[in-house]
Amino acid sequence: MSRRHKKASRKYLGTRNHGKGNAKNKRGKGGKGGWGRAGMHKHRWSYITRYEPDFFGVQGFSRPGAARLKEINLFEINRLAMQNKLEKADGKLNFKFDGKVLGQGALAFPVVVSALQASASAVEKIKAAGGEFKQTGQVQKA
Repeated sequence: MSRRHKKASRKYLGTRNHGKGNAKNKRGKGGKGGWGRAGMHKHRWSYITRYEPDFFGVQGFSRPGAARLKEINLFEINRLAMQNKLEKADGKLNFKFDGKVLGQGALAFPVVVSALQASASAVEKIKAAGGEFKQTGQVQKA
């Protein structure tokens, strides 16, 4: 009789107890070494060091109520303007965003930017390109 697939491991074929010593040694719940994550700092330490090195220790903390604003840079707004994805009104390009505009990059077009916040450098660059910045609403603090 042929097998459809190869057996995954041929390691213990021909051995009686598969490396567990006496025939009684692997029987019962005691052979497991505990429930779930038991022994991770004791007899399963080599598992932790190999597969989960960040299991123990401090990984940081983020405040539960902290409001995080979305951010966009000027070069991304400029890219949208070049792709004609900004709406036009009164002959001007308009961009509305519910986050903060950052000043990395430059604008090649005069754009009216409406956002919750903008950095000082972003406002300067928007005005230098002939556009204007309008602040919409207030940022809610947690």
